[in-house]
Amino acid sequence: MEPQAEFRPFDVFHPACPSRQAFDHIFSRWGMLTLLRLSEGPMRFGALSRAVGGISEKMLAQTLTVLVEEGMVSRQEWDEKPPRVEYSLTEAGQRIAGSLGGVIRELYEDLEQRYRK
Repeated sequence: MEPQAEFRPFDVFHPACPSRQAFDHIFSRWGMLTLLRLSEGPMRFGALSRAVGGISEKMLAQTLTVLVEEGMVSRQEWDEKPPRVEYSLTEAGQRIAGSLGGVIRELYEDLEQRYRK
């Protein structure tokens, strides 16, 4: 019988921590903006592309693929003609997007105070 690996808590500051890859994917500029837009509700690719200003279709496709792999976004495909695909947040994605929304609100408040002076 092989010995069980000891569980170690995740430590994003350690270079070998598996959370680093997830952190890099989810908290990239496009990852965060995509999560925030999807927090408004499910969207099709074209609508999401228009809603995330400045993102190319190629980058959006890559971002969605990574967010699906990380378990933040789900991809629903219907067998219709033309094909219909819709993206939405998973429970984990909803929690992360909610936290990101709080960070954005704090940033807006700080910016408003700085620019009012």
